[in-house]
Amino acid sequence: MFSLSTTVQPQVTVPLSHLINALHSLKSSVGSSSSATVKRREQASEQDLESTEAAWCLRDLGLSDLGVQQLDELVAGALPHLSQQRAASTSILSPRAWSVSHCSTPSFFRNKHGFSGGKLGTNSPVFCRQFPSPLQNICTELQYWPVWLQSRGFKTLRKHKRLQESFERPMEPGGFTPSFMKGFLTRDKGLEVENLNKLLKNKNIPEGQQDSFKTGFAEGFLKSQALTQRTQDSLRRTRLVLLVLFLAGLYGLSKTPFLSGLDSAVDPVQMKNVTFEHVKGAEEAKNELQEVVEFLRSPEKFTVLGGKLPKGILLVGPPGTGKTLLARAVAGEADVPFYYASGSEFDEMFVGVGASRIRNLFREAKANAPCVIFIDELDSVGGKRIESPMHPYSRQTINQLLAEMDGFKTNEGVIIIGATNFPEALDNALIRPGRFDMQVTVPKPDVKGRTEILNWYLKKIKVDPNVQAGIIARGTVGFSGADLENLVNQAALKAAVDGKDMVTLKELEFAKDKILMGPERRSVEIDQKNKEITAYHESGHAIVAYYTKDAMPINKATIMPRGPTLGHVSMLPDDDRWSETRAQLLAQMDVSMGGRVAEEIIFGNEFITTGASSDFDAATKIAKMMVTRFGMCEKLGVMTYTDQTKQSPETQAVIEQEIRKLLKDSYERARALLKSHAKEHKSLAIALLQYETLDAKEIKMILEGKSLETR
Repeated sequence: MFSLSTTVQPQVTVPLSHLINALHSLKSSVGSSSSATVKRREQASEQDLESTEAAWCLRDLGLSDLGVQQLDELVAGALPHLSQQRAASTSILSPRAWSVSHCSTPSFFRNKHGFSGGKLGTNSPVFCRQFPSPLQNICTELQYWPVWLQSRGFKTLRKHKRLQESFERPMEPGGFTPSFMKGFLTRDKGLEVENLNKLLKNKNIPEGQQDSFKTGFAEGFLKSQALTQRTQDSLRRTRLVLLVLFLAGLYGLSKTPFLSGLDSAVDPVQMKNVTFEHVKGAEEAKNELQEVVEFLRSPEKFTVLGGKLPKGILLVGPPGTGKTLLARAVAGEADVPFYYASGSEFDEMFVGVGASRIRNLFREAKANAPCVIFIDELDSVGGKRIESPMHPYSRQTINQLLAEMDGFKTNEGVIIIGATNFPEALDNALIRPGRFDMQVTVPKPDVKGRTEILNWYLKKIKVDPNVQAGIIARGTVGFSGADLENLVNQAALKAAVDGKDMVTLKELEFAKDKILMGPERRSVEIDQKNKEITAYHESGHAIVAYYTKDAMPINKATIMPRGPTLGHVSMLPDDDRWSETRAQLLAQMDVSMGGRVAEEIIFGNEFITTGASSDFDAATKIAKMMVTRFGMCEKLGVMTYTDQTKQSPETQAVIEQEIRKLLKDSYERARALLKSHAKEHKSLAIALLQYETLDAKEIKMILEGKSLETR
């Protein structure tokens, strides 16, 4: 392919021999008759007007920078007869070779060179070409166009077609106009509106039916108008609904943490109805927090002397011991605003929301100082900081909390109280002096505290005046305040189910057993033989406990299945035991052995059951602790053996031997005691088979030989 350019400096990128060979091959395919050439040029001139696509660019051959003069010389050397024809035509035409044209044609090639790929060699009236160019003279000799064309439309689209096809398509009469432009230009040119009378005339409707036709036409027009109106109204309503939904969606997004960064609910709460009087069983914690109350009431009392109260107070203790109630009581006693927040509220799926909430919380608190900020479950937001590729931004919240508590900005008058069940999980920077520098332990209540808590909750229900809260408190060792509240509530529900007017000690005992061992299994069908074995087993525990000096007093014995057990004997200490003597530990082992010993004595060695497995676990644990940790073994002395695997084989053998000796001695003591009280043992077992459950007074009456007919 060829291309003309007006550059001054020619640059040939293809060897000239290749071009001459190409021109000779083209010349040989054309023919040597000059008359035939002229005739072909005339036909090309006619077809040039009809052609819609013509494009031939020789830029790919490297001749785009070749000037007209150089091309003439090249053509004269390659095809001499073409240069002679051009010289003849040039002498006749005007010296001006090009004229200004503002018309656009179907192809870029025709725009540039003045002729298309149709009948080549003729002048195109579109461009007012005054003489044929050398390229046009060369292309005149071609019989066909063996190259791809680039057609021009409204958009510059490449259409790869053979020139042979473009020759056969005639020029459109109105010039080249794309089909989509035609539709765009003629879309407003609708059909001519016909008159109704003209329509009647064209349809050849009889005169008698013309009125009916007009009436039907009018009705159809009105119905179409009504349908159009309904459609428009429906569209308006749909748009209105969509607009309302869109505005509601924007409003909802504005309330999300992603847009707002923090919920607006940080209003303080006034705790006027909660004081230290409502806190029971935590006297030491109340005494330590009394200093905070004094500071909030009169801060100048401390600032005059130059002292500073701790900025943060950390409440540590098991669940349900009243840590939240203590924090509320501090705010209630001081009569200051109380800001409550849970540690899990600060973390969201969006990055930076937790830190933003911390800032907002402290900003509001500083504006209302003095006040109390209480953060429950502090370990969820103040845990130890670690490098985690899964959560690279998880430390932003705790960093913001550290900065707010002890940063460059002071928090005068703002007391932060945190509560946690896992103080070991907190970050060290959070519990250092200057932040949570005061730690208050809130343990489970002792027997005195449990009695106070039970009396507090018993006042809220209808209870028998003869009920003694101390009895229930003695049997609820390890119960927290929340557990005791649940016990009273369960007893009230039991009394309501039984149809009683008030709660008695029986319902309270029932609720305690239900919490400790699970609900009763009255639906379990136990044969008489297993009931008898269970009765003698439990009575054996009771006899050993009753006649052993250092054993705990018996509270109740029952053979009612409850939870995983078929029966049990509960014992109540006179007071909370902070430490135990060797005699008390041996007595506990003897009571544990009483069940198996009773089965062996009454039913024989071949009929012992698996019911004593939990008893043996308890006895073995006590014996092992006496030998390895409590220093209660003569052979091993006062040395502890926390990890027996690290001891020598000889030492391990001695430890095992001493544990076996303690268990064997305990078993023999229980055996001797039951044999000496065989009559009482049998009487107690028969009573259990008859009544299923016996309390401490009834057990004492039976062991003293009294009857229970008045029950």
